[in-house]
Amino acid sequence: MNTNENRIRAVVFDMDGLMFNTEDVYGEVGSRLLRRRGHEFTPELKNRMMGLRPRPAFEAMIRHCNLAETWQQLVAESNRLFLEILGDRLKPMPGLMELLDALERAEIPKAIGTSSSSELVAACLEPFGFVGRFQFVLAAEDVENGKPHPEIYLAAARRLEIPSGEMMVLEDSENGCAAAAAAGAFVVAVPGEHSREHDFGAASLVVDSLSDPQLYRALGITPRG
Repeated sequence: MNTNENRIRAVVFDMDGLMFNTEDVYGEVGSRLLRRRGHEFTPELKNRMMGLRPRPAFEAMIRHCNLAETWQQLVAESNRLFLEILGDRLKPMPGLMELLDALERAEIPKAIGTSSSSELVAACLEPFGFVGRFQFVLAAEDVENGKPHPEIYLAAARRLEIPSGEMMVLEDSENGCAAAAAAGAFVVAVPGEHSREHDFGAASLVVDSLSDPQLYRALGITPRG
């Protein structure tokens, strides 16, 4: 049973960079996309786009590189590249499998709230049989306002039928943490290789990985039964 003093009754996972190493894949996609146009996918631009839905992310790319295409054209090309190179590169982040198992043993509901499209979410979840392990997935198409707006996490709390303060959100980006904090959730930041320089001041807790003992203590569960 989950008996922690924070009364965490459900967990919502971000996906990119939190559940999977997809930020590595997106880095390659962005580099290929911009090389074709004579530009470089700089760390500055990557940080600006991280955690955003497709439209604001690619509008930022258009402004940064003064591109002529529409954001829709860039998204379509980016998605094709993503699916082409995903293949054997896709890996769960350290500790994910064990955390999912522990949450299921403790009967704590879990969901996903991501800025990625449903198409890309399916491409990541299906190879690992993850689709049926989550109560629901909220993707880019499911909300009007993307992170750092709190809409996606407010919607998640409603779907879970709990106060947002009793929901833990796991995020790896500044925008994602800001969204979860604005929704009133208990926010756990799990900085990754591509987000270590982000400002995680909005987080309730910052941990090294999904296997960090602090995370399990906050949930009131143990890593193994």
